[in-house]
Amino acid sequence: MIEITVPHAGGWEFHPPLEIRFNAHEIYAVALIVQKFGGSSVRDIERVREVARRAIEEHDAGNHVAVVVSAMGKTTDNLLSMVAEITDDPPAREVDMLLSTGEQISIAILAIMIQSLGRKAVSFTGPQVGIKTDKSHRKARIVEVSDKRMREAFDDGKIVIVAGFQGVSPDDEITTLGRGGSDTTAVALAAALKADRCDIFTDVEGVYTADPRVVPNAKLLEHITYDEMLELASLGAKVLHSRSVELAKNFKVPLRVLSSFSRHPGTLLVEEYENMEGMIVSGIASNRNEAKVTLVGVPDRPGIAASIFGHLGAANIAVDMIIQNQASDGLNDISFTVSTEDLKRTKDLSEILKAELSARAIKTKEKIAKISVVGVGMKSHSGVAGRIFKAIAAEKINIDMISTSEISISCLIDLEEADRAVKALHNEFGLGTDRIAQIHQKTKEEEPDARK
Repeated sequence: MIEITVPHAGGWEFHPPLEIRFNAHEIYAVALIVQKFGGSSVRDIERVREVARRAIEEHDAGNHVAVVVSAMGKTTDNLLSMVAEITDDPPAREVDMLLSTGEQISIAILAIMIQSLGRKAVSFTGPQVGIKTDKSHRKARIVEVSDKRMREAFDDGKIVIVAGFQGVSPDDEITTLGRGGSDTTAVALAAALKADRCDIFTDVEGVYTADPRVVPNAKLLEHITYDEMLELASLGAKVLHSRSVELAKNFKVPLRVLSSFSRHPGTLLVEEYENMEGMIVSGIASNRNEAKVTLVGVPDRPGIAASIFGHLGAANIAVDMIIQNQASDGLNDISFTVSTEDLKRTKDLSEILKAELSARAIKTKEKIAKISVVGVGMKSHSGVAGRIFKAIAAEKINIDMISTSEISISCLIDLEEADRAVKALHNEFGLGTDRIAQIHQKTKEEEPDARK
């Protein structure tokens, strides 16, 4: 086989330069594919073997292949359980040091498996491959990715295996990327490598109109826009993490969601599709990982909201829904939602703010859910809000808070009402199909770690 690199072909410039291989009577371009497999996809040796076969298939088709993997099965949860037996407030640096070991096991096992099947492979941790992040432990953001070591490995005919969920800070400290971190790693690598496609393998066949575990006849979408997927992901749809979708959109990474347990082609993320405004609603999302915090009796004067949310932002606490209610005597109540994992830190900070702002009290509410209706068609169709509220009212479900965007409407309700609300809204907009969604039915021990 002879390989040549053509930096310019027919006046077109390719980035990276297009490789053309001559092999017997075949001429074909070399594609670069990034694959990502979560914890349930590598939970045991047999599943690791299947992942290896998927990577080898792409490699044997003449493509360069980079595989991003999470920790095996419930490894991360088990490690966190060990920490919880010691303290409920562990140092973030040491937690990152601990959690990063899970992916190191996965990449080494997968590399050994691929080599045992007769192909060349090399494993890299996040720091080894050049994934640089900011200094935020447990929620680090990727700031730079080097493609040097990966391209050297490709040139040597190797399948590259990279640990998801981790990187290295400017101070050479190991960091982890937080929930959805492996998705983000895969898309960041695809962007750095200018990959032809990034495949996110999960336990469902693609993106559905609702969680198929809640709505069994949810419809599998052939394609969905980046904007719709970003909205769904940020509002609680677990199939992809919002940071990975945002990266894919910004860097125009061709992104596909498909199952590691079947051969269905999955769902392709696109800029737009034909008659996209004809479909009013694309999906229903639910986020069951929220908590509500209310500062009661806050003085009604300029700068109060800036002070509250400025302090929360400085503490790296992401705030979701916000409502300010005017009370009496020149006082306001300010309510907002945060993730349940941030609730303790939020309560601690709110106690400080209560004293500084002379607020009367702090109230918190857990066991809540945010139900969201998403669709680009909502921009050009009226009456959607009325249909949402009518469908929820018909189920006698009370709405606590409401928020909107250009392509979504969200309602905060009690957690125990979440499934009924999702089903009612899914039915209201006629999103179902006669086909029962195909999902990998996991035992409790096999549930994937939502952080990856």
